[in-house]
Amino acid sequence: MDKPLNVVLLLAGGHGFRMHTDRPKQFMEIAGEPVISYTLQAFQRHPEIDRIYVVCNPEWNEFVKTTARNGRISKLHTLFPAGDTSIDSLRNGIAGLHAELGEQNPAVLTHEAVRPLVTDEIISLNLNTFRTHGNAVTAVRSQEAYMVSPDGISSGKCIPRELLHRAQTPITFSLDDLTEAFRRAKQIQISRSQSLYTLITEVFPLKKLYISPGSELNFKLTLPEDIETLKALLTYRKQK
Repeated sequence: MDKPLNVVLLLAGGHGFRMHTDRPKQFMEIAGEPVISYTLQAFQRHPEIDRIYVVCNPEWNEFVKTTARNGRISKLHTLFPAGDTSIDSLRNGIAGLHAELGEQNPAVLTHEAVRPLVTDEIISLNLNTFRTHGNAVTAVRSQEAYMVSPDGISSGKCIPRELLHRAQTPITFSLDDLTEAFRRAKQIQISRSQSLYTLITEVFPLKKLYISPGSELNFKLTLPEDIETLKALLTYRKQK
């Protein structure tokens, strides 16, 4: 019996407007390499990952292919076009995977290209959780107090931090489950959602989602200060 495929759907379609730079943050050069190169390398070196698929805006296709060649990323397989939103990009990626691999129903690790410090351990733990429970959401337990403030000015209540985890990526489901999730989203006219995690909770409200341990270093590049943090960490690692 053939070993089930484990494939990565790497989301690289963001515009990075909050960075105020001339290119999307996943393609910015940090410590000598584009951000996406570090993310590709993380999945390239993991022995359980079979293929990498990338969703990006078509004008960046050649950049991604060149980056992969320079980094000897042999697992890069196909590039799919990004959509107007992250959910649109996910939908395009899942549709592309279904067209290529629908009969094989692989495990699909969806990951944001702007989380370049994902580690072998995070990937392995995620895959183990998926194999045990049928899905896996990488997350970190909250270590801070949370205020509830509808108006952003004052707060009258808090949420106990023991109840809270911050979802990261990778998030892993079977291709069949992801295809069904987007079919249901279309049926009930969900066109926007904060993330794959929130979309899944909307279309499968009774489904248990299983937590796989993440890391504070598996952070998402969102603001300019995140770039400075990444630059410092990568520079330090390359000097060791």
